[in-house]
Amino acid sequence: MSELNLLVVVASTRPGRIGLPVSQWFVDVAKEHGGFQVSVADLAEENLPLLDEPHHPRLRRYEHDHTKRWSEKVDAADAIVFVLPEYNYAIGAALKNALDYLHHEWNYKPAGVVSYGGISAGTRSAMALQGVAYSLRLWMTPVAVNIPFVQTLLHDGEITPSESMTNAAGAMLDELSKLATALAPLRG
Repeated sequence: MSELNLLVVVASTRPGRIGLPVSQWFVDVAKEHGGFQVSVADLAEENLPLLDEPHHPRLRRYEHDHTKRWSEKVDAADAIVFVLPEYNYAIGAALKNALDYLHHEWNYKPAGVVSYGGISAGTRSAMALQGVAYSLRLWMTPVAVNIPFVQTLLHDGEITPSESMTNAAGAMLDELSKLATALAPLRG
């Protein structure tokens, strides 16, 4: 298989969000890893209105340009990493909406999580993502990057990663590469 395409989804849309520096750090790590062509989808820029397509996503009869663009981005990915915070023990509405927009585009793709927050490191949001991913045939790897007390790592708008973060990111990327290759025949 040629170089794999990794889509990094920035799930937070709040002004002043820490998700941008976290995702920028992870994108740099993914590029250094070398196993992926990396692209980013920032949900704050995707402009996906709340479920405005008249047809069920399984039909792939998209009428709106924003849905067609979103479909193309996700369809082109061989693997996906969600960079997400925790909102009340769950994923945020923007991410849930973005997931619900599509169906086939997610099928048989491996996905990983870079979660961040306070003491729980966003792990409850990562667990909440599992149920949605299951219904979309999105294969979540248990190898993840969980960043506790993320504010303490933010300096001048950039994340200063710990060694454990960098090691976890590398392990997750290795796992995603294996899974993307193994699941490729099912996507065909």
